[in-house]
Amino acid sequence: MSDTTPSPVPTGAQRAMALLADIAIHTAAAALLGLVAVQAWQVFARYVVNDSPSWTEPVTLLLLATAMSLGAAAGVHSNRHFGFYLLHDHVRPGVRRLIDAVVALVIAAIGACIAWWAAVLLLDGLDIEAAGASMPQSINYLPLSIGGALMAVFALNRLVLSLRPAAAAGTR
Repeated sequence: MSDTTPSPVPTGAQRAMALLADIAIHTAAAALLGLVAVQAWQVFARYVVNDSPSWTEPVTLLLLATAMSLGAAAGVHSNRHFGFYLLHDHVRPGVRRLIDAVVALVIAAIGACIAWWAAVLLLDGLDIEAAGASMPQSINYLPLSIGGALMAVFALNRLVLSLRPAAAAGTR
């Protein structure tokens, strides 16, 4: 993608997007730290105490889903997601803007699909208790749904930025 960074003076909407992305990345980092702590307890309890707790696996999966989903959403916001830039970097600025818009729309559609279907799966399994922990079996779909929604919001923000005349002024 081309450089579709916001203007030097961020608008209220851009500050809100940055705050939302910061919350997402800090939550993902906290989930990773929690995952390390839970796994450390699992190893200690299994090999030192000789009493392996049953709750560590479902909690680890929830923390892993949280870190992955929110980290991916923050990557969309910062434009550090997976991409093919070979064609993009060798076309005229007008075509680059078109590619940026199409890419943002595709990411938004994928994020919306993830958010929707993860929410459907979450609601479908709320009444089933997870093995080993007193939480719903489908709780792992909650961060996936939130992450997908954030991906869609951040991608739509990228779309708006890529279509701004100010963003294209430096590329004409």
